[in-house]
Amino acid sequence: MTIKLDDYETGAKFTGDYETELAALQERLAKVQVAHIVHGKRSVILFEGWDAAGKGGIIQRMAAEWDPRYFHVWPISAPTEEERDHHYLWHFWNRLPASRNIAIFDRSWYGRVLVERVEGFCSKAEWKRSFGEINDFEAQQVNSGTNIVKLFIHITQETQDKQLAERLDTPWKRWKTGEDDYRNRNKRAEYLAAMHDMFKKTDTEHAPWKVVDNNSRKAGRIAALTYVADTLEKLVPMDMPEVDPAVVALARQAFGYKPKKMS
Repeated sequence: MTIKLDDYETGAKFTGDYETELAALQERLAKVQVAHIVHGKRSVILFEGWDAAGKGGIIQRMAAEWDPRYFHVWPISAPTEEERDHHYLWHFWNRLPASRNIAIFDRSWYGRVLVERVEGFCSKAEWKRSFGEINDFEAQQVNSGTNIVKLFIHITQETQDKQLAERLDTPWKRWKTGEDDYRNRNKRAEYLAAMHDMFKKTDTEHAPWKVVDNNSRKAGRIAALTYVADTLEKLVPMDMPEVDPAVVALARQAFGYKPKKMS
């Protein structure tokens, strides 16, 4: 089915116990990370979406219970001079996760067909060619054993304006906003066209898109974390190995360890 962003604008409130549900999801995600470590798996979780859509808040809560040694958040901004001297995907090859690791991309290679397209930072021939390059790139990662989870965080213009105003009104959030937010805001129609092209051409079987309605922050966070947990629990073995008998023997010798009986 074709993804249409106006299908994700209800802003329905979360009706459950938010803190309890969030804690349960974070516990599931903590186990997902352990499964990566134990089984030597690797995953990419990438976030695209509007300015002030709440990507950072979702990432913060998703990784809250993760061991920092085995994940990395990559905030993607404008390429450096060195990166501009290479193919645009070179910037991302160097940030892909090793085994046992999860890489989180706060914006990603889709900048080529979004901001670079809309703002004229690349030619029409370049961004049109990029759809196939991106699909091939993601297929290569999946075929080599990397899981890819793609989320688009959607908000309406009204919600975006409220968030931008809050950033201006809150001293500790002002650093998060700047002139680029308003440049992009003024081109919402062009961005919507680019986004719908992106969904149409890169929503693949091996790397599908998930759109999250984040017009209600609590509901959006729960939806995003649930999708990540559900998806990775299917892609990563969730069984844990038996305890090493040699380690049990050492514990018994050291402090008289006795295995706890499971009820």
